[in-house]
Amino acid sequence: MKRKIIFLDIDGTLTTMGNIEPEESAIRAVQKARENGHLVYLCTGRNMGMAAPVLKYGFDGIVASAGGYIRCGDETIYDCPMEPELRDRALEILRKHSIYCSLECMDKAYNDEQMQQIMERHMMEKDNSSEFQRWKEEIERDMNMRPMEDYQGEPVYKLTVICEDKEEMTAACEQLKEDFELCVQDWRAGFVDGDLINRKFNKGMALELVCAHLGILVEDSMAFGDSANDREMIAAAGISLCMEDGNPQLKEIADDICPPAAENGIYRMFEKYGLLG
Repeated sequence: MKRKIIFLDIDGTLTTMGNIEPEESAIRAVQKARENGHLVYLCTGRNMGMAAPVLKYGFDGIVASAGGYIRCGDETIYDCPMEPELRDRALEILRKHSIYCSLECMDKAYNDEQMQQIMERHMMEKDNSSEFQRWKEEIERDMNMRPMEDYQGEPVYKLTVICEDKEEMTAACEQLKEDFELCVQDWRAGFVDGDLINRKFNKGMALELVCAHLGILVEDSMAFGDSANDREMIAAAGISLCMEDGNPQLKEIADDICPPAAENGIYRMFEKYGLLG
């Protein structure tokens, strides 16, 4: 089989929602595919610190912070934290509209105290997004999460946001739309959560950049994802797969549907597409 490059989201794709550890079958699939000469990259909204527990299983590279930081092997090929002025303007607008956030830096994240309070009120919702579950897991495991008052001006790659007023979130996003895209799983009664991603990058741009850097045709890429911030990656890949329990809009544009992580979905689709030999 022709050599492929595979991009894997983590939360809700490589792992089940709310879990930090990948399914054992998924790790076997990644290792076998690499033994067969294919390249496997993580492509995640997590920063490098939060991705570390998964990186230890062996990958050829990583797209972190939803495209804001890219590493091929030991080489950093893209590094784009937001300008301090843009960060400050975004924070000012979010505060004005009672929207709470997490500043995601390279290795740490700094959270408004109110974020955890809102999570605790809504964590029993059955349709919580993979991003919501990721925050909950990171807070519970103390994965380099710090209170906002500890923030000392480190470069910020991404903002995660949560709000209990849809109108306030909509108004803030209207003011920020020139510089940021809001990626949410869906609008639920009671609250909305998601990522504010710098328009200078996204996972699709990152996929194309990695392929160009390595001299691989984009048509020889595969991408697996489940949520709104995977949309550009799914659209860009030569073969795209959305998780069966993923975002409905994402499933509409994907080439194929992957069974859930808990049902050995990654392994089964790697096998289906001939990556395991």
